[in-house]
Amino acid sequence: MAKKAATVTIKLTRSLIGSKKDQIATANSLGLRKIGDTTCQPDNAATKGKVNKIIHLVEVTEA
Repeated sequence: MAKKAATVTIKLTRSLIGSKKDQIATANSLGLRKIGDTTCQPDNAATKGKVNKIIHLVEVTEA
């Protein structure tokens, strides 16, 4: 049986208005554009770095 890759679910909970341009770009690269948007991303170092940059704007859950 193949092992399923670990994923994390990321939900945008705060507005991007007033955020720095690089934080907005990071949220957009994760597919988060409006409050309430949710995306599933692989649980790897790149994703963790992006989430760490905008942790005050998002809610992260293990999937």
